[in-house]
Amino acid sequence: MTGTIVDVPGILVGNAQDDDALTGCTVILLERPSVCGVDVRGSAPGTRETDLLSPTNLVEVVHAICLSGGSAYGLDAASGVVRYLEEQQIGLDVGFGLVPIVPAAVLFDLSVGNPKVRPDQAMGYLAASRATKQAVAQGNTGAGTGATVGKCNGFANAMKGGLGSAARTLPNGLVIGAIVAVNAVGHVLRPETGEILAGPRDEQGVIQNSLDMMQAKAFAPIPPGTNTTIAVVASNAKLTKSGANKVAQMAHDGLARTINPVHTMYDGDTVFAVATGEVEASVDVVGALSAEVLAEAVVQAIVHAKEAGGIPAYSIE
Repeated sequence: MTGTIVDVPGILVGNAQDDDALTGCTVILLERPSVCGVDVRGSAPGTRETDLLSPTNLVEVVHAICLSGGSAYGLDAASGVVRYLEEQQIGLDVGFGLVPIVPAAVLFDLSVGNPKVRPDQAMGYLAASRATKQAVAQGNTGAGTGATVGKCNGFANAMKGGLGSAARTLPNGLVIGAIVAVNAVGHVLRPETGEILAGPRDEQGVIQNSLDMMQAKAFAPIPPGTNTTIAVVASNAKLTKSGANKVAQMAHDGLARTINPVHTMYDGDTVFAVATGEVEASVDVVGALSAEVLAEAVVQAIVHAKEAGGIPAYSIE
């Protein structure tokens, strides 16, 4: 077992990035079509194919999920995933061919690296082609390549975010995993201890509590275009589409336990929930554990992050 989301049967992950431009994308590829739900809590989301995940809509399964940097431009990466899946003859049979179903969400990383370089179809295709069962690379990779956190004292005092993943296996065979690109305006803390791992720094470089910093700045508005944490939680549970949507909703608790503030007006915080359908499990159990595993993944994103573009990170390696 890898301790990452690929421990969930049927889940593969591929990453692609531009380390100079500091942007990238992450593809969660499904070995077989699987039930999926979504919950969007941020008020400034950038998403694709999320409406079809509503329980009232026709399509029951998806074939992949794409998480990307590049703000709205990065949604183009999902088209590359679609092209890759079509070449593999994977998709929804519509009678005149196969249509791959690939929901996607993006984060804003244009403030680092080169804002003119964004994940595109070629990068999405490459990430999909790299999807494997190997342990997920974490930190400055994939959709987390240009991610940052702690921007309440201006971007110059921010710290590095990144991509993180975690997984948990239960005695009955239920496996729950999460993968997350952490790009928050607020600070990130370790929920067990309350230790702030990364956040806004003061003029001496000391990490501060975001709310304290916001109060010191007379609660100046959160700057737009600085935020958004996007994630996928997955399990091998047998869930309905409605159940998967509930799991996605509950999983947001993992973000609330580790990121403060979260779900702001300028965030696009989005969580997808996938169920590959092997083990009987209640929605409540899967949802509660998904929140815990997602919180672990957020912490992993920060502790694996490295300095990039002059932005310091938690890691000193």
